[in-house]
Amino acid sequence: MSTVMLSTATLAAPAAESRPTDPNRLVRFALRADADPGTLPRVLELFAKRGLVPLSLSSRLLGDELAVEVETSGMVAAESNHVGNCLRQIPMVLTVTVTERTVPVDLPAAAE
Repeated sequence: MSTVMLSTATLAAPAAESRPTDPNRLVRFALRADADPGTLPRVLELFAKRGLVPLSLSSRLLGDELAVEVETSGMVAAESNHVGNCLRQIPMVLTVTVTERTVPVDLPAAAE
Protein backbone atom coordinates (compact mmCIF):
# COMPACT_ATOMS: atom_id res chain seq x y z
CA MET A 1 0.00 0.00 0.00
CA SER A 2 1.33 3.45 -0.93
CA THR A 3 0.81 6.68 0.90
CA VAL A 4 -0.09 9.87 -0.96
CA MET A 5 0.98 13.12 0.63
CA LEU A 6 -0.82 16.30 -0.28
CA SER A 7 0.84 19.66 -0.04
CA THR A 8 -0.57 23.12 -0.30
CA ALA A 9 1.01 26.02 -2.11
CA THR A 10 1.43 29.32 -0.35
CA LEU A 11 1.17 32.40 -2.52
CA ALA A 12 3.59 35.21 -1.84
CA ALA A 13 2.99 38.89 -2.41
CA PRO A 14 4.15 40.18 -5.79
CA ALA A 15 7.71 41.46 -5.97
CA ALA A 16 8.26 45.18 -5.64
CA GLU A 17 8.78 47.22 -8.79
CA SER A 18 12.10 46.04 -10.14
CA ARG A 19 12.62 48.31 -13.13
CA PRO A 20 14.47 51.59 -12.55
CA THR A 21 12.33 54.71 -12.81
CA ASP A 22 12.83 58.45 -13.10
CA PRO A 23 9.67 60.24 -11.90
CA ASN A 24 10.93 63.60 -13.26
CA ARG A 25 11.22 62.37 -16.84
CA LEU A 26 8.44 62.61 -19.42
CA VAL A 27 8.98 60.80 -22.71
CA ARG A 28 7.00 61.32 -25.91
CA PHE A 29 7.04 58.76 -28.69
CA ALA A 30 5.81 60.14 -32.03
CA LEU A 31 5.47 57.76 -34.92
CA ARG A 32 4.09 57.42 -38.41
CA ALA A 33 2.83 54.05 -39.52
CA ASP A 34 0.74 52.36 -42.15
CA ALA A 35 -2.98 52.69 -41.46
CA ASP A 36 -3.39 49.08 -40.33
CA PRO A 37 -5.77 47.74 -37.66
CA GLY A 38 -2.84 46.00 -35.91
CA THR A 39 -0.71 49.12 -35.47
CA LEU A 40 -2.13 50.53 -32.23
CA PRO A 41 -2.28 47.20 -30.36
CA ARG A 42 1.34 46.47 -31.25
CA VAL A 43 2.45 49.93 -30.14
CA LEU A 44 0.55 49.81 -26.85
CA GLU A 45 1.79 46.29 -26.09
CA LEU A 46 5.29 47.67 -25.55
CA PHE A 47 4.00 49.87 -22.73
CA ALA A 48 1.55 47.38 -21.25
CA LYS A 49 4.15 44.63 -20.84
CA ARG A 50 6.22 47.08 -18.77
CA GLY A 51 3.24 47.88 -16.55
CA LEU A 52 2.97 51.42 -17.91
CA VAL A 53 -0.25 53.30 -18.59
CA PRO A 54 0.44 56.22 -20.96
CA LEU A 55 -0.28 59.72 -19.67
CA SER A 56 -1.64 60.55 -23.10
CA LEU A 57 -2.28 58.75 -26.35
CA SER A 58 -3.43 60.21 -29.63
CA SER A 59 -3.76 58.79 -33.09
CA ARG A 60 -4.90 60.47 -36.26
CA LEU A 61 -5.56 58.95 -39.64
CA LEU A 62 -3.79 60.99 -42.33
CA GLY A 63 -4.64 59.43 -45.67
CA ASP A 64 -3.06 55.99 -45.70
CA GLU A 65 -0.85 56.72 -42.68
CA LEU A 66 -1.50 56.80 -38.95
CA ALA A 67 0.17 59.48 -36.80
CA VAL A 68 0.50 58.25 -33.19
CA GLU A 69 1.81 60.03 -30.10
CA VAL A 70 2.29 58.33 -26.74
CA GLU A 71 3.50 60.20 -23.66
CA THR A 72 4.55 58.44 -20.50
CA SER A 73 6.48 59.22 -17.35
CA GLY A 74 8.99 57.39 -15.22
CA MET A 75 11.10 55.73 -17.93
CA VAL A 76 14.86 55.97 -17.64
CA ALA A 77 16.84 56.77 -20.80
CA ALA A 78 17.91 53.18 -21.46
CA GLU A 79 14.31 51.95 -21.29
CA SER A 80 12.89 54.69 -23.54
CA ASN A 81 15.69 54.09 -26.06
CA HIS A 82 14.88 50.39 -26.03
CA VAL A 83 11.14 51.01 -26.51
CA GLY A 84 11.93 53.41 -29.36
CA ASN A 85 14.03 50.72 -31.04
CA CYS A 86 11.28 48.13 -30.49
CA LEU A 87 8.75 50.49 -32.10
CA ARG A 88 11.05 50.77 -35.12
CA GLN A 89 10.97 46.97 -35.47
CA ILE A 90 7.18 46.84 -35.92
CA PRO A 91 6.71 46.09 -39.64
CA MET A 92 4.08 48.77 -40.33
CA VAL A 93 5.94 51.58 -38.49
CA LEU A 94 7.65 54.03 -40.85
CA THR A 95 9.31 56.55 -38.49
CA VAL A 96 9.77 56.98 -34.74
CA THR A 97 10.87 60.08 -32.83
CA VAL A 98 11.59 59.93 -29.10
CA THR A 99 11.77 63.19 -27.15
CA GLU A 100 12.07 63.80 -23.44
CA ARG A 101 11.68 66.56 -20.92
CA THR A 102 12.20 66.90 -17.22
CA VAL A 103 9.52 68.22 -14.90
CA PRO A 104 9.83 69.05 -11.21
CA VAL A 105 8.82 66.05 -9.13
CA ASP A 106 6.30 68.11 -7.12
CA LEU A 107 4.25 69.04 -10.21
CA PRO A 108 1.78 66.46 -11.48
CA ALA A 109 2.49 65.44 -15.09
CA ALA A 110 -1.06 66.39 -16.12
CA ALA A 111 -0.43 70.03 -15.14
CA GLU A 112 2.17 70.41 -17.88
